[in-house]
Formats: sequence, C-alpha cells, structure tokens
Amino acid sequence: MKRKTVEYGKYGYIFIAPFFIVFLLFQLYPLLYTFYLSFVEYRMTQGKWCEPKFCGFDNFMSILTKKDFKSGGTIWFDTLPMNSIKNTIVMWIINFIPQILLALLLSSWFTDTVVKLKGQGAFKVMMFLPNIITASSIAILFYNLFGNSGPITLMLRNLGIIDKNFSFLESKAATVGIIGFMQFWMWYGNTMIVLIAGILGINPSLYEAAMVDGASSKQQFFSITMPLLKPILQFTLVTSAIGGLQMFDIPSLYNVAQGIGQPGRISHTVTMTIKEYAFSQNPDYGKAAAISIILFIFTLAISLLFFALTRDREPKQKHAVIR
Repeated sequence: MKRKTVEYGKYGYIFIAPFFIVFLLFQLYPLLYTFYLSFVEYRMTQGKWCEPKFCGFDNFMSILTKKDFKSGGTIWFDTLPMNSIKNTIVMWIINFIPQILLALLLSSWFTDTVVKLKGQGAFKVMMFLPNIITASSIAILFYNLFGNSGPITLMLRNLGIIDKNFSFLESKAATVGIIGFMQFWMWYGNTMIVLIAGILGINPSLYEAAMVDGASSKQQFFSITMPLLKPILQFTLVTSAIGGLQMFDIPSLYNVAQGIGQPGRISHTVTMTIKEYAFSQNPDYGKAAAISIILFIFTLAISLLFFALTRDREPKQKHAVIR
C-alpha cells in the first residue's frame, strides 16, 4: 500500500503569486507599454486624440536633435529634454559625491573600536532625521529661508556677504546648489545607516588581527573595510543613481513658475519634462515615453559603470615557466 504524502510545495506558489500578479500588472506591463509608446505618434491636437501610428525613431530624434535654421543643419543634444537631463545629472552629482564621502566618513567613525564616540545613538538619530521629513516640507522650508525676504537672505545682505540686489531665486548657480544641498542633506543619513550595517557585518577578528600587527585606523579602513564593503557600497551607489536621476519632488516645489523650473529652466529635471509632455493641455505620450526610455538608458549605463568599478577582481595568476 502506498502512503499518501502531503505536498507542501504548492502552498509556496500560492504565497508568492500576489507579488508576481502585482509586478505584472503595475510594473512589467507599464514598462512594455512605455517601450511601445516611444515608437508611435500618440498625441492630442486641438482637443482630439490622434490615432496611434508607428513612427519609428522620430520621437527619439525630436528629443535628441533640433534644426539649425541658420545653417540648415542639425544640432544634437541641445533640446529642452536633453537640457533637462543635463540639469538632473549636475544636481545629482552635487548631491551624490559629498553624500557618499560624508556617509563613509561617519560610518567609519561610528564603528571605530578605538575612537568609541559617546552618544552615538543621538548623533545617528539627528543625522537620519532629515530623511524622515517629507521632501515637500524641506523644499518649502528652504524656499522661505532663501527667498527675497527670507531670514538667511536678509542676514547675508546685512553682513555684506551678498549684494543687496542679489536673489538666490534668480541665480542659476545658487538654485542648483541649494537643490543639490537639499538632496544631500535629506539622504546622507540613510546612506550612513546602510554603510554602518555593512561595516558591522565584517568579521571583528580581522580588525583585531590588524591591530595586533600594528595597522592604523586608516590602514584598516582601506585594506579591510573598503574591500569587504564593496557589495553594500555597490548597492548604495546604484540605488543613489536610480533615485537621484529620478528626482522630482524637491525641484518641482522649490523654485518653479507654472510648473517650469526657474530661473530659465535650470532646475527643470527630466521627470518634470516627462510630466510636462504627458500631462499638458496637449499631451504627447509618444515623446514622453521616448524621454522615459532615454532616462532608462542613462540610468542603466551609470549603474553598469558602478557595477564595473565595484566588482571583485580576481588577481591574475602567473604561469610557472618550465626551463
């Protein structure tokens, strides 16, 4: 007689089914539909939607190039969407480099067994606190601080540091710098916590052996911490790139006029451009999808670059020479 056995494997498929259903409906299908829209002409003219028709790479060419009416030629990468991508990359770099450097410095201090800083819990909470505050609150706060009648602007004018007619809101460099600082101030605490968790996962015996050999804290950091922290650092770099290139909330609330980043579209990011094309009075879904695909390619290229820079490289083995 064969004994009846209960197969529990099928229950695992039941539990993971909701994830795949949600993924297919709300992630995979919109992604594939975006690729489809980028190759069709689908827009509204005079309040009526045109029939979607295949147009090849016309949407991409209209995003990447524009006609030079003086010479009759073509100008590459000098369109409004491409300029918004440049603005996004500049603001992301201003935020990204100091964020990673400061997070690495703080995480090494908080995990150093020799220094042993007192009150680490309070410092970690204070540094992580900006990440808890909503981006809209931070944008409105800095808009009021650096406005024409804001307290920081008035204080700097009274001290003679800036000219009386200087306006942070009308200065392109100041606007880009303030947005980059807001992004940095909001996210460096979160990056620090992730890196601290990665450092605490390293075997303490490695540091003990290095201390016995007389290695300094600097030598321990570059010879033990950094090589073993590569997987966590790789995750941090990639997620920072993905989130930074998709920044929307702070630039769209800090210094805008009728949805356009001021001054002179210098703070207009690529996601704001996608919204401008997709949700204007005469939306153009084809061009909005094409910009989304270009953003996807940029993000993928930067992510692959980070993967290549942080991957473990095996030392080349020298073959023995037989004489």
